[in-house]
Amino acid sequence: MTELATMEFHPQPQAGEARPWAFPAPERGALGNGLTLLRCHRPGQQVVAVEILLAAPLEAEPQGLDGIATIMARAFTEGTDKHSAEEFAAELERCGATLDAHADHPGVRISLEVPVSRLPKALGLLADALRAPAFEDSEIERLVRNRLDEIPHETANPARRAAKELSRQLFPATSRMSRPRQGTEETVTAIDSAAVRAFYEKHVRPATATAVVVGDLTGVDLDALLADTLGAWTGSQAEARSVPPITADDTGRVIIVDRPGAVQTQLLIGRIGADRHDRVWPAQVLGTYCLGGTLTSRLDRVLREEKGYTYGVRAFGQVLRSAPDGTGAAMLAISGSVDTPNTGPALDDLWKVLRTLAAEGLTDAERDIAVQNLVGVAPLKYETAGAVAGTLADQVEQHLPDDFQATLYQQLAATGTVEATAAAVSAFPVDRLVTVLVGDAAQIEEPVRALGIGEVSVVAAE
Repeated sequence: MTELATMEFHPQPQAGEARPWAFPAPERGALGNGLTLLRCHRPGQQVVAVEILLAAPLEAEPQGLDGIATIMARAFTEGTDKHSAEEFAAELERCGATLDAHADHPGVRISLEVPVSRLPKALGLLADALRAPAFEDSEIERLVRNRLDEIPHETANPARRAAKELSRQLFPATSRMSRPRQGTEETVTAIDSAAVRAFYEKHVRPATATAVVVGDLTGVDLDALLADTLGAWTGSQAEARSVPPITADDTGRVIIVDRPGAVQTQLLIGRIGADRHDRVWPAQVLGTYCLGGTLTSRLDRVLREEKGYTYGVRAFGQVLRSAPDGTGAAMLAISGSVDTPNTGPALDDLWKVLRTLAAEGLTDAERDIAVQNLVGVAPLKYETAGAVAGTLADQVEQHLPDDFQATLYQQLAATGTVEATAAAVSAFPVDRLVTVLVGDAAQIEEPVRALGIGEVSVVAAE
């Protein structure tokens, strides 16, 4: 009779002692050319992230040239006075670096990520792009053609079409926020290299720009490196610009963007509300998350789990422009898609969720889960240098103190259920929401009218 072998089990690993965590604090400084600098040493992060913020907001675009900030941002990687577009791309590739740029309402952002061992070379390329972009006629023409090719695809995308319509409905026609961020076919067609150069010369200069550098800077003489690269960028001082306050019409109403034959209805419900300078922001973040921030939120639980109308519905707050003087605002919205026959019932249940929230409030359990998800996972969210650099750049762009994110997590943890409920109800009042539906008007118009959630109008899908 053979003897049975015995198994030897290794001890089960035990969790280590929890260590306190806080969002990292940057060190502030400035270069001789006036460029504001934020640096943050992150041991172990061998990929360094650099964010450049340029004070070239969309509202500064010349009349009739909406989209020129986007074309300029994309053109920064299309050659300099030292390298052609192809050579510039090849040099970035040799560094193992990525360089991206985009334009939004607050300004233009340029993002560089590169292994720390190649940081000097990559910073030199970035400095060249800022200091002396080529803006060749042929490259600008190509970028314009590419942008024109994108517009029909965006129009055909229900979510993008809904966002475009919501902006048009909410903001006055004279406001830049009422029009597509990257321009229309008419305005983009009018952009040429001379216009891009003029926009660059008027708005891009180190004195109004900020650089954020995050990564493992052990052994890196960052001061000397920056002085030789970004420090060589020169430019004049900028004149102060007045910034108009953000205004919007959130009269409760429904706009159907007609898509005959659509099997789904894309919904986007929104208004503007408090930005990050408002004391209600932490409670608003928490309450909005409880309403529709995750799979366990109220909207998802009802519309997805109980009713099966949708794959998911989300509620969120997105800062449009943030300022300490009260001229900023955030977009507060609920988005998702539902099958066409259930558009009316889904909206009815969505409004019931909002009314129940106002009447009964959130539960302590909902609040606790939201805090755990928002605060508890924060250390994982900021594992990379890019994530830290992006948030630090957001704070600069929105005129927030350097300790804002760290303080926000403390405030979220201290926010009670009653405060979160009040903020969510204030953010999404049932009679002050603009609802955009992209779908088959022939099937959804009458059921939606019967709900009585606002005047209903139908527009063509274009």
